[in-house]
Amino acid sequence: MKSTQQSVISGIMLAVLATIIWSGNFIVARGVNKEIPPVSLNFYRWLTASLILLPFAWTGFKKEWPAVRQHWQYLFWVSLTGISLFNAFVYVGAHYTSAINLALIGTTTSPILSILFARIFLKERIGVLKLAGLLVCITGVLYLLSHGNFYNLIHLHFGTGDLWVLLAAFCFSVYNTLVKKKPASISPVNFLFTTFIFGTLLMLPYFIYELNNYPPVQWDLRLAGVVLYLGLGASVICFFIWNKAIGKLGAGRTAVFGNLIPVFSSVEAALLLHEDFTRVHIISMGIVFAGIVLANLHQRT
Repeated sequence: MKSTQQSVISGIMLAVLATIIWSGNFIVARGVNKEIPPVSLNFYRWLTASLILLPFAWTGFKKEWPAVRQHWQYLFWVSLTGISLFNAFVYVGAHYTSAINLALIGTTTSPILSILFARIFLKERIGVLKLAGLLVCITGVLYLLSHGNFYNLIHLHFGTGDLWVLLAAFCFSVYNTLVKKKPASISPVNFLFTTFIFGTLLMLPYFIYELNNYPPVQWDLRLAGVVLYLGLGASVICFFIWNKAIGKLGAGRTAVFGNLIPVFSSVEAALLLHEDFTRVHIISMGIVFAGIVLANLHQRT
């Protein structure tokens, strides 16, 4: 019982840490969306992540190659949804839709779909507390996005960019569900390395298209730093600890923590971009944290 409780606590800590780092993804991506095309940004991100992992994973990759080859179809879908499509769709959507729509769709749709997929395909029990916690989290996010007045949500408009973000949320939900089924014969480091490489290769055709149809990228230290942050922090570190959290908490339970991303994004925007941090943000954070605690309470079956 004690070891199980420790596993849950460590899973919660890992999930929170991942959302803290991931929340910066939206801030830096918005800052460079006029300097680099969306798929190119995603391609350079995962190419960087693959190169960072290469020295640590190459020996294990060669050793586990038979298992990788055996499960190539599974790895294809994990790589396509979690690596190639998810952030590419987010980056494309950010060119067309407002920040409030981007956050609303991405943070409320993905956890709901993840819990439903986990129930349908993994037979994970949903439970009253998990559903209640999810609803409380969504309430906190909506309170933040509506600036403390839910009436503001009435004026939301959904367009082309919103559909891209909805597709992104769907892809990440599929990824969350598939990760739970990772073959035991593939180590965590090799799993990340393989999906990073596979996902990068799957983006290659459209990356070449952007090279031939968009203005050349004007590289400088700032843009290189953004790619390094995305490749190391938001990719290698985040995906490793997020997958570990899924293994400890389950796909549906871990997905609830995604609601922390817009909350942490607000804090980072205040610190890094000097945007206002108001009472609305504090109340929203309190509601979201309460929802996460509720969703993770032990419930007897």
